[in-house]
Amino acid sequence: MDQIAQAPPMSPSPHPTYAGFWKRFAAVIIDETIVGIATLIIFIPMILMVGFSAFTRDEFEPSVEMLIGLLGAYMIFILVAVTGKWLYYAMMESMKGATIGKMALGIKVTDLNGQRISFGRATGRYFGKILSGLTLCIGYIIAGFSQQKQALHDILAKTLVVNKY
Repeated sequence: MDQIAQAPPMSPSPHPTYAGFWKRFAAVIIDETIVGIATLIIFIPMILMVGFSAFTRDEFEPSVEMLIGLLGAYMIFILVAVTGKWLYYAMMESMKGATIGKMALGIKVTDLNGQRISFGRATGRYFGKILSGLTLCIGYIIAGFSQQKQALHDILAKTLVVNKY
């Protein structure tokens, strides 16, 4: 009986290739589209629950109770949207290693040793994006120029975004 020699399984590359700025940017566009659609799916029923019929009447006279109710509904919506977005990014990056946008482009988030990141590190990375944005987005732009293609939030969370293959 002929035996076919099989090649040994390929080991991960000791030197990963880092995902570039434009690939990461495209992944963000995909992810933000997904999050935006999910937010819209939540927002439309909230509008219907609060009701816009009150605003279409000619004799509209808002009461303090109605304004407080609208403000409360708005605050709940913001809380749900922010929490949902955080959980999407943190859970996907910690459990799967990548968000849907990153998976579509063949990139993933790892720690500095190439291992999957924890939920806590993914959470730190997510909220570190606030600093990347507050620096007039320079925190994001430095990913295009740093040696390991790290944005400010990657540096703070000690993570890398690498090509999967």
